[in-house]
Amino acid sequence: MNDFLNQIRLVADWLTSPAQWHGDEGIPARLLEHLTYSGLSLLCAALIGLSAGLLVGHTGRGAFAVASVANLARAIPTFGLVVLVVTLAGLSTAPVLLALVALAVPPILINTFEGVRGVDPATRDAARGVGMTEWEVLARVEVPMALPLILLGLRVAAIQVVATATVAAYPGLGGLGRFIVDGLARNDYELVIGGSAVVVALALVVQAAFTALGRAVVSPGLRVSAPKS
Repeated sequence: MNDFLNQIRLVADWLTSPAQWHGDEGIPARLLEHLTYSGLSLLCAALIGLSAGLLVGHTGRGAFAVASVANLARAIPTFGLVVLVVTLAGLSTAPVLLALVALAVPPILINTFEGVRGVDPATRDAARGVGMTEWEVLARVEVPMALPLILLGLRVAAIQVVATATVAAYPGLGGLGRFIVDGLARNDYELVIGGSAVVVALALVVQAAFTALGRAVVSPGLRVSAPKS
């Protein structure tokens, strides 16, 4: 117990030290790098996953491919993928972003597909019966009803990207993972634990942001039955 309290004090001292909040290696600079990697990766993954998920969910064509992506995603080791991509493509930002996008696409794609596919067929038929085009059925009926699952996929992907972007430091890039990698190299566990605490705090902020977004945009009736995980 005393050791745990001592570690808490060390981390608190590290986080409150003015030196950690200034310069190119301070928390704000590393956080900005981390958010840049994470944001770009999530944006690219969302463009791919949402587009494909909406199309396949609406038309029903390509469902087998979506299932294959889901199974493949479960078998991909996060760190191994990053190392493999960097080894093949070279040490730069692009390979890391590519790896993060590859990890973020499956949850977005699968949840979007499942959300749209799960809309009651009778509701679709009713929408077509009042003269809606296929695009209007998708945009005005299927997407609003699938929104809880769509947001769940985005939330899972965002948290996964924020956590996985930490390994971007291993190939020599920046971000919050730099604290962890440098701390391990120097046997500075205060730096390791402090960096880990910042990553955890960022993941919690992302979780809270998506929870607030869901409350703001999802219909209360759909929100009651929305998935919690």
